[in-house]
Amino acid sequence: MGMNVDTGKGKKRVRPDMNVTPLVDVVLVLLIIFMVLAPVMTKVFYVRVPPKDDKDKQLEQAADPDQPLVLHVDEDGDTDVNGVELTHEELPERLHRMFNARPDNVLYLDGADAAPYGTVIKAVDLARSGGAKPVVVLTKALK
Repeated sequence: MGMNVDTGKGKKRVRPDMNVTPLVDVVLVLLIIFMVLAPVMTKVFYVRVPPKDDKDKQLEQAADPDQPLVLHVDEDGDTDVNGVELTHEELPERLHRMFNARPDNVLYLDGADAAPYGTVIKAVDLARSGGAKPVVVLTKALK
């Protein structure tokens, strides 16, 4: 840091001046270091992305208002709505979303002949908690 001493008449005052030369030197050295190291530090990461889950797209197609919602329970206890596989945990929430896109909350139940009675009733309870008001039991398959 440098300074000037005023030698004129009157009071003597010290006037500080900032010496920026060391600052510029340090900045230029850092700039050169980063310019040299930038190409060396580039890294490549290979990422394996999981496959696209298109269950939501299938559900949108299955929730077509012109097509009735059919809950199918097979003999193993697996459930699907219009051909889209759903677990028991996600059945009420997905049915609720489907019913929001429809004018009615009618759900048709198609239980396999060999399906256990308790499994079918559990699926009906889950469907009712999802918003299905009349649950219509099918005796023949819909076309």
